[in-house]
Amino acid sequence: MPQLQSSSQKHYLLNVSVIVAALGYFVDIYDLVLFSIVRIPSLQSLGVTDPAALLEEGVLLLNMQMAGMLLGGIAWGVLGDKKGRLSVLFGSIFLYSVANILNGFVTTIPMYALLRFVAGVGLAGELGAGITLVSEVLPKEKRGYGTMVVATIGISGAILAGFVGEYFGWRTAYFIGGGLGMLLLFLRIGVYESGMFSHLKQTSAARGNFLSLFTNSKRFWKYLKCILIGIPIWYVVGILITFSPEFGLALGITDTVSAARAVSFCYLGLVFGDFASGYLSQHFQSRRNIVLAFLLLTGLFVAVYLLSRNLSLNAFYTLCVALGFAGGYWAVFVTIAAEQFGTNIRATVTTTVPNFVRGAVVPLTLAFSALKDGIGLVPGALLLGVLCLAIAVVSILTLDETYGKDLNYLEPL
Repeated sequence: MPQLQSSSQKHYLLNVSVIVAALGYFVDIYDLVLFSIVRIPSLQSLGVTDPAALLEEGVLLLNMQMAGMLLGGIAWGVLGDKKGRLSVLFGSIFLYSVANILNGFVTTIPMYALLRFVAGVGLAGELGAGITLVSEVLPKEKRGYGTMVVATIGISGAILAGFVGEYFGWRTAYFIGGGLGMLLLFLRIGVYESGMFSHLKQTSAARGNFLSLFTNSKRFWKYLKCILIGIPIWYVVGILITFSPEFGLALGITDTVSAARAVSFCYLGLVFGDFASGYLSQHFQSRRNIVLAFLLLTGLFVAVYLLSRNLSLNAFYTLCVALGFAGGYWAVFVTIAAEQFGTNIRATVTTTVPNFVRGAVVPLTLAFSALKDGIGLVPGALLLGVLCLAIAVVSILTLDETYGKDLNYLEPL
């Protein structure tokens, strides 16, 4: 049973909540990006050797993982508002850990695809539950620092994934991810449920109604904008970085680009970007202005990445770091989503929003494939990037500022 927070232990317990949420996100990110890192060696081990087939099967498996996250995000989000933040936090960790251990045993593409879907469902719950919990238990003036810690520590899981994926076999890499998740479950002792949610459970207020996000036009547009401001992050990760070997060839890089290193360098940038955006949003007391600045920075580095030619391998990896830094507003973006809605729908929103963003990789990759076939790899990626960034800029400019907002209120459902 989730433990309730006592005021005499508040400071200590909040630290435990932040640390466990951060470590959970660390394992989450490790598992989330691992397929991008081991895509080529794992598929080659399963008999896929043709370059075109490697790309095609890679898109299929990535889309299966992201589709699982899309559906899982809805299920975990509703459960988070109905059953509690902790139930989702640890339930999701258990599911994606088991799925990734099983990934290490796959022998066929259909089995691989099914287990990436199951892993995606599990991966969908941890971040939203963790951010919701941290947002609700920290003082409103400090919660930005809490979510900054969660994102900064969590994102660094990709660096470990890059190291493990490059220097260990792909099956071993999956076993390590699953094992880390199981180990994390032992840390659940001492983590306490949000006091806001505990109070909510004692009322008769409707909670966790996912469809209510679509029955009120003002609520729907606010929800949609929360999703759209995060799309450029996964355009960068899901398109430019995941398929960096293909972009390396198209951009005239003579040395072979390693997907594992590109992911690691990108996420190294994301670590510093998330720290910087979280700190700056607290320092300047504005979520919206910081996200806008990072979106403009993303646009600049996307243009440099796609329009440069004949770069050295080191220069290309430096660009991956720069793209990661510019896209490092993930912590602020998810905090904005948590702060936009009441306690009775907050977990649903905070869990589904980042997973709809991650799930957007499915239409993004499909659009990218169509554009690539129609106008070419680089022009297609450039056009798609311009559209994603333009929509995100309009969305953040039309959302309310939420810094310092009191979250102890209910959404009229």
